[in-house]
Amino acid sequence: MALLPRLATAALLLSALAGCGGAGSGADGERLTIAATAVPHAEILEVVKPLLAKDGIDLQVRIFNDYVQPNDQVVQGQIDVNYFQTEPYLDAYNRDRGTDLTTLAGVHIEPFGAYSRRYTSLDAVPEGADVVIPNDPSNNSRALILLHHSGVITLKDPDDALATLRDITANPKHLKFRELDAAMLPRVLDQVDLALINTNYALDAGLDPGKDALAIEGKDSPYVNFLVGRPDKKDDPRVQKLIAALTSEDVRSFIQTKYRDAVIPAF
Repeated sequence: MALLPRLATAALLLSALAGCGGAGSGADGERLTIAATAVPHAEILEVVKPLLAKDGIDLQVRIFNDYVQPNDQVVQGQIDVNYFQTEPYLDAYNRDRGTDLTTLAGVHIEPFGAYSRRYTSLDAVPEGADVVIPNDPSNNSRALILLHHSGVITLKDPDDALATLRDITANPKHLKFRELDAAMLPRVLDQVDLALINTNYALDAGLDPGKDALAIEGKDSPYVNFLVGRPDKKDDPRVQKLIAALTSEDVRSFIQTKYRDAVIPAF
């Protein structure tokens, strides 16, 4: 007879646990996943996390060290949104893969720079120097456009956001260009004469763009870093709250204080 009360008690416990599980599933509905590169994007998102928590949003940041997987995983629905790229890069990705990812909000600008461990100015870079630039279409062009505006090379159309090495019309120093994955560029800086490096990777490698870059884009750079997602995420209330937090005064102050001229708010 004592067995029946025990079974009843066990049933009540299981019922309570099941109730807790249901509440957890409801809370999971407010979870928002975002892919980002480590610096400065994931650092900025650490400021955003507590702001969203006040609104009941659990922001989960997944860090990547390349520029392809963050888009692939958003397209596949494994991650909600991402924050790491410029619009020209996104346009090239969509064009090459037949996808329709879209910009959701512009957050900041990272002026792109040219770096060298061997020389202290672009004028000092010798004839026949070994120069490495990113191999993805958008940043490849961005590197060439910076070199054009710095007087190192001449491009057929410096306003072409997808200019390539084939568009160089003058290369007075006969520079030898090599194209590498953007994440690799800081790692080979000691082995080459000049490297054109995205600011997020430069910062991650301990470089100070304001001091170390031999040439750098101005504050009027059109290469804004965007929050990006699938079109169906535009009206997602969680994403709207993320946009509000990313473009808040708290984030502006953090960017200006931590990164100075290396990262510039775009809002």
